[in-house]
Amino acid sequence: MIKLEKINRDEAVRYLGDSGVKMNQAMESLMDQCEEIILSSAKPKYLYKKIDLQNSDLVAGDSVKAHLKGCNEGIIICATLGVDIDKQLRLAQVTDMAKAVVMDSMASVAIEQVCTKLDDIIADEYKEYNLTWRFSPGYGDYPIELQESFLRLLDSQRKIGLCTNENSILTPTKSVTAIVGLSKEPIEKKRKGCASCNLAKNCKFRKAGSRCDF
Repeated sequence: MIKLEKINRDEAVRYLGDSGVKMNQAMESLMDQCEEIILSSAKPKYLYKKIDLQNSDLVAGDSVKAHLKGCNEGIIICATLGVDIDKQLRLAQVTDMAKAVVMDSMASVAIEQVCTKLDDIIADEYKEYNLTWRFSPGYGDYPIELQESFLRLLDSQRKIGLCTNENSILTPTKSVTAIVGLSKEPIEKKRKGCASCNLAKNCKFRKAGSRCDF
């Protein structure tokens, strides 16, 4: 079980900062409110499964093949904050857009924290392996349509209520699918960069031609 006790405020501020948001007492108070809502509403759930990567349909595209080079096995994962977060985001969007922007950013940071905790759980269970970092459908040329295959293999709709719509968008929205490579041999340590960040798809740093370098 993963429990969120706090949200990394620095990451949320950094993400908001490129939107022209200025930190002041009022913004600090708003972030406090949003953090309280997220922590009380989030119900983190996750699933993971070890798979054979040889001739797997999940290894599609040059990006993920390069990422999984040297790995014959892997772990597919999914994680979500749950439906209550989406309800809170929709409510904020019709009542207070500033609050909605802050809450959305903090919720994105929250699901990343859940995935980081899941990384630790997997690393602890598979100590005999060297692990790559997470790589998600939609990064590089890795087809986002494969999210449906991830969720089907994990039986996520039945087990944790996580599914995709016709556009391969995860619902609930603050959710993640990813693959982690397993190798008995040392893995070249590469800089994670944007490919490992769940904010990448909507990142204002990237749209502005910069990066946050975390």
